[in-house]
Amino acid sequence: MRHLILAASLGAALLLVATSHAANSGKDRRDTPPPAGKPIPIEDFFRPPLWIRPTINPAGTHIAGLVETGDDHYRLLTYELQSQKIEVLGGSGDLDIYQHLWLDDRRILFFVSTEKLYGLGLLATEVGRLRSPYSVLQYAGATLVGVPANDRTRPLVWMRNESLEEGRDGGVAIVNTNIKTGPFVDLSRSTSDYHAALLVRENNRKHVIKTYPQPKDGIVYHYLADRQGALAFGFTSNRGEPALHRFTAEQTWERSPIDLENIDIVGAGHDPDQVVALVPGEPDTPRVLRFLDAATGQPGDVLIQDQEYDFSGGLYRQPVTGRILGAFYDRAGPQTVWFDENYRAIQKMLNESFPGQIVRIVDSNDAETLFLIVTYSDRHPATYHWVDIAKKSAGLIKNSKPWIDPARMRPMQILRYKTRDGHQLDAYVTLPEGASKKSPAPLIVLPHGGPWVRDRWGFDGEVQFLASRGYIVMQPNYRGSPGYNWKFPLQDQWEFRKMHDDVTDATKMLIASGLADPSRIAIMGGSFGAYLALSGVAHEPSLYRCAVTIAGVFDWATVMKEEKYDQFDKPSYSRLIRKLGDPKQHKEKFDAISPLRHVANVRVPIFVAHGKEDRVAAISESKRLVDELERHRIPHEKLFVSGEGHGMAHLENQIDLYRRIETFLATHLAAPASSAGSR
Repeated sequence: MRHLILAASLGAALLLVATSHAANSGKDRRDTPPPAGKPIPIEDFFRPPLWIRPTINPAGTHIAGLVETGDDHYRLLTYELQSQKIEVLGGSGDLDIYQHLWLDDRRILFFVSTEKLYGLGLLATEVGRLRSPYSVLQYAGATLVGVPANDRTRPLVWMRNESLEEGRDGGVAIVNTNIKTGPFVDLSRSTSDYHAALLVRENNRKHVIKTYPQPKDGIVYHYLADRQGALAFGFTSNRGEPALHRFTAEQTWERSPIDLENIDIVGAGHDPDQVVALVPGEPDTPRVLRFLDAATGQPGDVLIQDQEYDFSGGLYRQPVTGRILGAFYDRAGPQTVWFDENYRAIQKMLNESFPGQIVRIVDSNDAETLFLIVTYSDRHPATYHWVDIAKKSAGLIKNSKPWIDPARMRPMQILRYKTRDGHQLDAYVTLPEGASKKSPAPLIVLPHGGPWVRDRWGFDGEVQFLASRGYIVMQPNYRGSPGYNWKFPLQDQWEFRKMHDDVTDATKMLIASGLADPSRIAIMGGSFGAYLALSGVAHEPSLYRCAVTIAGVFDWATVMKEEKYDQFDKPSYSRLIRKLGDPKQHKEKFDAISPLRHVANVRVPIFVAHGKEDRVAAISESKRLVDELERHRIPHEKLFVSGEGHGMAHLENQIDLYRRIETFLATHLAAPASSAGSR
């Protein structure tokens, strides 16, 4: 009962912290659902969660997490279970803390971003003096590689882009978080000068204990630590060909025979030089998750052999030894597999305790007696709880979005569709209230970005927003989406026109079901999803009534021209050349896969949005699209926003974007007057 009270106190304390910060900022928060019968405001669907990424320290005495306090920024919060003491650390201006981890029972390492753009700095702080952080590395492109078990205060960090050292790759370094000096300096401010930059560089160098050699064969794009946090593997790309290298006991790199074109590395294994990899199985069967010897390429024990899907997910490790205890992955819906009998029993108990919810363990103390879990569904956003296994008790930490009423959200269904070349894939379909074959609704086709990611079953604010406005929402997982690659030739992961065809096939199958009004269909997406949206209206001019593109890429020849400038620092240009070919030598192919060159075929209005500071897809792509739309006199709207990168990250800009999209869709998907009157 004592722990139940503490858990309630943590939830209440989080609410008090958020309310206090909101009051100080002059904002009126509402953390309860709107009254029944009232429309759900756009903001409710896109507000950042109040609480994300909870972790527990090794001793199980403190919980840490990132808390949003009403100002669209995340702060670091720690909570001591016994004393109920809360500490909060935040930044001024447009700063966010976006990642954190416990180094030991009191020290926390965390990353800071500015203007929602990652990579500003790596800092550390301690429980008891949380508001006195100190800088470890700044402006170094810091990426955490591992935390050595034998000295957790000296983590491994990849300094992938040292902007204060002429932008070079600084390699992997051991950094000393025991040096508790070093001010945080925001060089983006107008008051910053050359001396401030020198101060940051001096502090960075002071915290670096040792730098490891780098693999020499090409451009490094990833590092991997072993299960005990020591540097173990490096990944390079040479002329577009990826390679795996293992770090030997002699502190040198040796190339592994593992073929990364056909094998995906998921993580480190149990033994030295061992990896967990997704490898081809028998012909016409999903790939196998198994151990591989990186020195010889020889296969080891099988972990997962699914009968329908490639593994697409992550591994769960024992907190002290790093041994793999289980895995989370996606089929049509989320799956959990435990290789440990005790964890299987815990999962069974959790599933019974939270019926109708997906339940996942996210962290535990070293003794594996106190666990943090997340529960969610397609209609219920993430809710975090603690579970004390020894005492068989549990309690709420925080509902991440208490203003969402699950009863007013719509279920996400699974549609199995066939591609024109005979493969079965999945799409997620969310129907608005009242939609049926007798009363078909307008449809929004919402292909994901990537393209080498996938949509997943679960709560999705954008989907629920569109469904609340009366639209069917379909999210097709097309070829190239993880889980299905075993069904297709390897090159199909780069066949962008075939991906467009898959989206078209899914759309036509849903139309054939009778649920969607075939005269009121739109296609909408961000990043590669925006590419598919423009492809849809360019290559299927009679299928859609309008399109929405957000941060899109539309002409692969110009994309490669831009990437060529960084070809000696980034592997993307060589990879594109290897997989797509040279635009100068394959003009017909690039014409076929670049919908910007087919704007003349477009017959419907297009909404074009882009962030002006986009580092992933240059805003020039959307500006060229607008120019082409104007040249061909195609109705369009545009929204180019300063201070935004790849998509809209600031809440106020998200609200503005989707308010405009709501109006745009309502205008162009409106039912004809005759049918509107009969419905």
